[in-house]
Amino acid sequence: MTDEYRTSAHEQPRASLELALVGNCTVGAMLDHAARVVWCCMPRFDSPPVFDALLDSADGLPMAGTMAVELEGMVRTEQNYDPGTAIVRTRLWDAQGFGIEIADFAPRFITRDRVFRPAQLVRRMRPIAGHPRIRIVVQPRGAWGAGETTVTRGSHHLRYVMSGLTLRLNTSAPITYVSDASWFTLAGELSLMLGPDETLGGGIDDTARDFEDRTAMYWRHWTRRLALPLQWQDAVIRAAITLKMCQYEDTGAIVAALTTSIPEAPASGRNWDYRYCWLRDAFFVVRALNGLAEVGTMESYLQWLYNVLRSVHGGHVQPLYGIGLEAALPESIVPGMAGYRGMGPVRVGNQAHEHFQHDVYGSVVLGAAQSFHDHRLFRRGDLSDFALLEAMGEQAWRLHDQPDAGIWELRTRARVHTSSALMCWAACDRLARISLVLAQRRRAATWRTRAAHIRARILARAWSEERQAFVESLDGRDLDASVLLMAEVGFLPPKDPRFVATVHALEKTLGDGPFMRRYEAEDDFGRPQTAFNVCSFWRVDALARIGRHEEACAAFDALLARRNAVGLMSEDLDPVSGELWGNFPQTYSMVGIINGAMRLSASWDSVV
Repeated sequence: MTDEYRTSAHEQPRASLELALVGNCTVGAMLDHAARVVWCCMPRFDSPPVFDALLDSADGLPMAGTMAVELEGMVRTEQNYDPGTAIVRTRLWDAQGFGIEIADFAPRFITRDRVFRPAQLVRRMRPIAGHPRIRIVVQPRGAWGAGETTVTRGSHHLRYVMSGLTLRLNTSAPITYVSDASWFTLAGELSLMLGPDETLGGGIDDTARDFEDRTAMYWRHWTRRLALPLQWQDAVIRAAITLKMCQYEDTGAIVAALTTSIPEAPASGRNWDYRYCWLRDAFFVVRALNGLAEVGTMESYLQWLYNVLRSVHGGHVQPLYGIGLEAALPESIVPGMAGYRGMGPVRVGNQAHEHFQHDVYGSVVLGAAQSFHDHRLFRRGDLSDFALLEAMGEQAWRLHDQPDAGIWELRTRARVHTSSALMCWAACDRLARISLVLAQRRRAATWRTRAAHIRARILARAWSEERQAFVESLDGRDLDASVLLMAEVGFLPPKDPRFVATVHALEKTLGDGPFMRRYEAEDDFGRPQTAFNVCSFWRVDALARIGRHEEACAAFDALLARRNAVGLMSEDLDPVSGELWGNFPQTYSMVGIINGAMRLSASWDSVV
C-alpha cells in the first residue's frame, strides 16, 4: 500500500500513528512517513526505549530520541512495504524533483541451521533522482530520556553508551557527517547498521545488502507457506507478518503491542504499557495464525506458556507475564516525559499483573488445545501437558462464578463477568475433547459434566429479558461486546435467537456505524470515547455467522479503510475522524483482520 504526504520543512512534524513497523522477533522499531525512527526498545521489546520521540511529542516529534535520514527541502514522501516482507521502503522528494530511497529492516534469516535475528536495525539509502542533499541524525537516549548518552568515534563506526546499554553504529557514510549531523550530497549507496557493539565480519555496504536480500527471501518464503483466503490477501499477509513480529522468539512470548502509553482517546489518561504477554491476547494470535496454517508461532508460544504453568504449580495464573516469564510487573509513571502529543502519563509496567481475571484459564486451555489434535507439530501435547491443563481446568471450575476484574481489566469494580464464565466453560469443554484424544474417558465425562453445569448457569443468569441480550455479568443489565465471543468459542449456535437478539442490542447501544465500543457502563475513567477495534471485528464475525453476510462485508471493508497507510491498526479509533488511538500495532486488531477475511472470503473453489 502506498500513500503520499506533504510536510513543511519549517514545521516540527506532528506525532501520529501513521507508522510502519520493522522487526525480527527480537526488536521492533516504528518509522514515521518520512522514515524517522521514533520508537524502538533494545535489546528486548520491554526494555527502555533507545528511540523515544513518540512519547515526548508535546510540541511535535523532537530530533532527540530519533534516527532520521533527512532530505533538504523535502516536500513529499512515499512509503510502502516490499510485498510479502517486513522491509519498509520510503522515498523522499524535494521541490526540484531530487529524491532518495531508504530501505529499513531488522535482519531475519536462516544461517547455520538457525534463525539469525540480532537486536539490530539496518538502513540502506541511495539517490533515485538528481543530486539530493541529506543529513543523517542518530540521537539514541537511554533511561527514558533521563540518562546521558556518551558517543565515541571509530574509523567506520560510532559507539553510543547509555544507561545499561552500548550500541554500535557501523556505517559507510562519512563518520564526520554522521557525528555532526552535517548536510551533504548523497552520491551513491550508503548503509547504517545499529546494533550490538560488535565488529562486522565484512564490508558495511556488502553486509547490509546481503542482509536485506536474505531477509526479503526469508519473509517471502514464510508468506508463501500461508494458507490464505481468496479475498483480502494483501491485508491478511500484512496482518500475519505483523503478528509474527510481535512474538519475542527467544522465549516464545507474544506481546499485546510494541508500545506503551499511547492513549486510548485524546487526553483520556487511559495510557497503559502493553509490551508484555497477555495469555488472552496470545491465544487469539496463535488461533489466527493457525487458521493460516502457520503453526510455528504456536509451538514457540507453548514453550513459554508451559514454563508459566510449571512455575505456578496449578494455582493462580496472572493475566499477563513478562516476555522473560517475569511475574512482577510493577506499574510506575516516568517523570519528565510529556507523553504522546503531550498526553501523559507515560507508564512502565502494568498493574493488571495483580488482577484476578478468570477468563485466563480458558485462554490457557484454548491456546494449547490444538497441540493435542494436530499431527503436523514437532511436539504434540502429551499426558504431562494434559495434567498441567487439567490444573487450569480445576481453577476454571472453582472460579467460574466468582467475581473478577474481567476481560477489560477494571481496576475498581469486580463482578461475575459473563466473558470470564464463558472462558471457564471453554476450558472445561476443550478438556473434555482433549481427554478423548488421550483415551481418558472418565476425565472426559467429568469435564463434560462441568462444562454443562457452567453453560446452564450462564444461560440462566447472563440473559436479560429486559435488555433482550446477554449482558456483561451474571444477574447484571449492562451491555458488553465481549459476549459476542459466545459464537466464536462455540458456546451457542450462531443462529440461536438469543445470540441474534444480542447482536441487535449491541449494535443499537454500542455501535457507531461499522464501529463498536467495548461496553456502556462507566468505568474508572468514565464512558469509553473511542471504538475498540477488536469489538468491531467481533461484530463482523457475528454478522457473518447469523447470516447478514453483505452487511458483514461492508463493515469489514470500512474497518480495513481505517488502517493506516501501510496496513496497520492500533487498539482504538475515533469513529468520526477515523484517527487511530491506543497502543500500536495492536495484536487484537490485526487478529481481527485475519479472522474477518477468513470468515467472509469466497471459496477458492469459486475461481479454480
